[in-house]
Parts: sequence; structure tokens; C-alpha cells
Amino acid sequence: MTLSPMSLSSSGTSYPAAISGPRHCPLFDTTTATATSFNLRFCALRREAFAFTSIRHRSKRNHPIRWTHFNAISAALSDNNTSPKSFDYDLLIIGAGVGGHGAALHAVEKGLKTAIVEGDVVGGTCVNRGCVPSKALLAVSGRMRELRNDHHLKSLGLQVSNAGYDRQAVADHANNLASKIRGNLTSSMKALGVDILTGFGTILGPQKVKVGSSNNVVTAKDIIIATGSVPFVPKGIEVDGKTVITSDHALKLETVPDWIAIVGSGYIGLEFSDVYTALGSEVTFVEALDQLMPGFDPEISKLAQRVLINPRNIDYHTGVFASKITPARDGKPVMIELIDAKTKEQKDTLEVDAALIATGRAPFTQGLGLENIDVATQRGFVPVDERMRVIDANGNLVPHLYCIGDANGKMMLAHAASAQGISVVEQVTGRDHVLNHLSIPAACFTHPEISMVGLTEPQAREKGEKEGFDVSVAKTSFKANTKALAENEGEGLAKLIYRPDSGEILGVHIFGLHAADLIHEASNAIALGTRIQDIKFAVHAHPTLSEVLDELFKSAKVKA
Repeated sequence: MTLSPMSLSSSGTSYPAAISGPRHCPLFDTTTATATSFNLRFCALRREAFAFTSIRHRSKRNHPIRWTHFNAISAALSDNNTSPKSFDYDLLIIGAGVGGHGAALHAVEKGLKTAIVEGDVVGGTCVNRGCVPSKALLAVSGRMRELRNDHHLKSLGLQVSNAGYDRQAVADHANNLASKIRGNLTSSMKALGVDILTGFGTILGPQKVKVGSSNNVVTAKDIIIATGSVPFVPKGIEVDGKTVITSDHALKLETVPDWIAIVGSGYIGLEFSDVYTALGSEVTFVEALDQLMPGFDPEISKLAQRVLINPRNIDYHTGVFASKITPARDGKPVMIELIDAKTKEQKDTLEVDAALIATGRAPFTQGLGLENIDVATQRGFVPVDERMRVIDANGNLVPHLYCIGDANGKMMLAHAASAQGISVVEQVTGRDHVLNHLSIPAACFTHPEISMVGLTEPQAREKGEKEGFDVSVAKTSFKANTKALAENEGEGLAKLIYRPDSGEILGVHIFGLHAADLIHEASNAIALGTRIQDIKFAVHAHPTLSEVLDELFKSAKVKA
């Protein structure tokens, strides 16, 4: 897959992206406006985050458990350009989000004395302001859609009337879930002997990090930067946190506006449109490209628009930028000035109750002290190689320094950050490991869901033309699946993109019931190099939704 250093936001401002094709958390999400953009945030919490009391493996070095403001340690502030002769830790991780958490737990399993630095709250964006609370809101929106769909309920022989919701109770559900997972993450690391150091981490020199505002310096043989990202707000947009908001504000659900404009139709925008319309809001999308959902496989995007957009209380403006957005004040509504994406001419002005800026996320790398080790960011991203090793301004590798997750921009997904962290730990403990990013799945948790792994059809055909191989496509419908029909949820499609000469799986895209769960059979097959001619002999329980994938693989025609 081709690396793409830039994406274009729906407001018309260029901003950094990851690899081409759909991806995100959704923060879960990065909603962008280009055909090569994707959503940035999805959660990948390891089992210890949910069942930390059952953890049995301990660090081989039996380090004490500590949660503390870090007292001054051995390293001094002088001689920062030289590496220390001894170290306080084997591994120091700057940032306690999902990526840092995954790396820390794997490091302890490998017997490394490990510390993690966090200047905000444990869990990072995903747990506190992203994929975790957003899934709580989406769970509510899914229930509301079921309870208010009279036709669907009657087809199942059910009768429900007067379905409603308590906004504050819904908001509390999301907040309580985030608090619970945050506590579990903290407890899991403490239980394993990971030292949690509170304060902002600043790199002073090779293998040296200052923690907090005082002169507390810690040394480590290897350091991982895992500082994540923040919402990207294009120029000309004034965010007040009340009527003009980012996803950080929206997840608090302080209000449910009658009419809200969502700038960007990527993962973040789609998921919030699902939430707001289920709770009674009217939604208007503002999208810079000529089509909605530009980062998805075009065929999936077309079907998703027919199901997720057209029947709902949603309208949209495509091919336009939101050049200026002014919050509501003095009795006036939120004002959104739209200009043509190509000519930059004034097109229209929207007056709405609220505006959600869903134009993606930007790396949080300022103040890390990268200049102290001669590292220059690229549009905010820390440059790394395929092994997550940091590259300095001269193109040389910085010894013992790595960067994972949103901060490096390779793939802005929470579970991708965790996988990158685990890969780094493998390397520092003596096993070379290169992560295959094409095997990492992504999902959009709308109702129904969208999921994908690997290349889209246009990307695969472009690759085939360059490398001289044919590309074939197979499809199956949820309407042919017994379990989906039993649920009266037959609207859906699974699509396989593959090489007919070898049986190599190039990409799989799913739109339908529980698509986010179904995608992993395909992603694991890509990761393990399993060919279609082998996986088509796998047995699936009947009747289950997994048979959608079973039929998909069996329908492929491989020449080998």
C-alpha cells in the first residue's frame, strides 16, 4: 500500500494522514475528505484491561509495584548529549494510551524493567475521548433504532411503544465505561510491576527523559514515544466547546441539538451521525470531495450511503469546504460559510444549532524535546522506518528510540498502536519483527457496521497493473445467510479482492450485521499468509454470520 503523507480535510485545509485506504477509531476515527483518508481510532484493549485480577505472569525481575510522582533518580541534567552508563529502566514508554499499555504489558512478559510516563490520564484518547465512550453512545443509538423501527419489530412479532431516552443517563453510561476501563488499565499495569510516572515526558538526550516540570530525570536502555493525537481543527473554524465542538466534546453529550452539521464524512462523522439521528437530531454533512465516505471501498460506500444516509434525517453538501465556522452567540445560530472545493468561490451559508468538526486527528508531538536528539517532525509526525525506529533530520536512525501509534502516522488506530508497541518490544528483546499493516483491520460502528482489511478494489487493481498480475473480486450477500435472515437483518454485503493466480487475499470489505466482528477471519488469514484455496476448507458453525465469510471464500475462483 502506498504511503500518503497528506490528506485533505473537509474544510479544505491539508493535514497529515496515514496510509491510503480506510482506517481510524474511528478515536476512534479520523474523518477525512480525501479518497485516501480514513478514520483514525479503534480500540484494541488487551484482556488484562478487563480481567486484571486474574493476571498470573509477573516480571521475571520481581519489581515492586509503584504509582508515584517520580522522585529524582540517578541521571543528571548535565551531559545530555552522551548516553548514560547504567539505566533506571530497560524500557521507558512516553504515553499511557492503548499503544503504550500494550507495549508495557508485553515488555513485562519479556522480563523488562518497565516504566510508563503519562502527563494526562491513563488510557489516552481511545479510552477517555475515543473508541470506548463512543461505543457506549453507539450502543444506545443501536437500541433506539431497534425500538423505534416498527416495521422491523412487527416482522418479529413484537410491539413496543413510546421508546425514549434520558440524555444525562446516556452521557453517564459513556463516562462510567471510560472510568471503568481506565481504572482497569491502571490496575493491570500496577499488578504487573510497571512503574507509572506522572508528568509530561521530555527527551533530554540519548536514553534520557525528564518527567514533569522539575529536574526529575530517568534513564532507559530503550525509549518508546506513544503520545497519540488530538482532534484536528482546520483554520477558520472557531471551537467554543458548546455549539462548535470536536469529538472530545461530543462524547460528553451535553446537548442533543435539533440540527447539527458534521464537517467530514469519515469514520468519526458517520458514527456521530448514527448517534445524533437515533436521538432525534437532523444532520447535515459537509464533505470536501464529490462523494460521501471517500475513504471506503467505492462499492461498500455506495451501499452504505443507501442504508446509513438516504433513509435517515440526513442531508449533505459535497465538493465544498467549510471555510469559516462561527459559534452561536447573541441569539444567532452557528454560521457555516461554504466555498467550492475547486474554485474556492462562495457557495452557501448554513445556519444550524451546532457543528461537529470531524476532520480527523493531528499527532501530539509538541514539547517532546525532539530537537535535543536532532529529530524533525514531518507535519507533526515523528518519522520512523518499518520497524518503528525513529529517523533523525539527516536520515539516520536514532539508537534506542522508537515511536508508535498516532504520533508516527503509519496507521492511526488504537489497536495498530498496540501492535506496533508489541513489535518494538520483540525487537529490543532480540527478535526481529516487522508488522504487516495490511493485515490490520478497521471498523466503523454504525448500524449496520462497516469493516475492512487490506486494499480497496481500486488500490488492488492499481497494484496489479504495476506488478503485472490480475485481480478478481468475489461477493456474497447477507440476504443468503440464515442467521441474518432470522434477525431480519439481511441488508449487507461481503467483498473479497484477491489474486486468481495464487489465491492471495488482497482485501476484504464487509457491510452488514456485526461486520466489525466478522472481519478478523480475513485479517488473520492475511497476517498468516493463508491462501484462499486453503481457507475455503475451514468449517463454520451453522447457522452463524461467519458463514458469510465461508461462502465468500468458497465463491472465489483460484487458478492454482
